This record gives sequence, structure tokens and C-alpha cells, in this order.
Amino acid sequence: MADCVEVEGKVVSVLPGTMFRVELSNGHTVLAHISGKLRKNFIKLTVGDRVKMEMTPQDIEKARIVYRMRSNEAPARPQAPTKGGFAPRRPMGR
Repeated sequence: MADCVEVEGKVVSVLPGTMFRVELSNGHTVLAHISGKLRKNFIKLTVGDRVKMEMTPQDIEKARIVYRMRSNEAPARPQAPTKGGFAPRRPMGR
């Protein structure tokens, strides 16, 4: 978009139809939907996620979520060691 404003916010609530209530840093709450690229890549959003949004100056009540920010608080899950890069096989039997 040519005349859009990029803002960051925090997802406050998840609404039906891939809509979200997002609170901006100044306390303002907007209604936001996810962009097509996030839908295409199956990016999931939950309450508490930090997101980057695009808003138009004409309507400051609505926004489009274009990026989900990585959270540094959540530690990475440890991966179980695998043999040869494959998961171990379960024994076949009854």
C-alpha cells in the first residue's frame, strides 16, 4: 500500500473469521485481519503475540496484520536425538 502507516501492537483477543483485537502501544484498540501471505503460510496467531500491522490514515479503527514478531520469552523446545536424521521406528507387533 502506498499510503499506509506501519504500527506494532499486541493481540488482545481472537475473534471469528480470522479477525483479531489488537492493542497499540498508546492504548488504542483496533480490529485487525491477517494478510494473505500469513494465511497462505499457515501462520497462527494467539493472544499475547506481538504483531506488525498496516493502517490507513483514513480509517484508524481497522488494520491488516502483515508480520508476527518472534518472542524471545519462549524457549525453543529441545529436539530428541535421532539416528541418521530419522525418527526411530516403533516395533511392529501386537
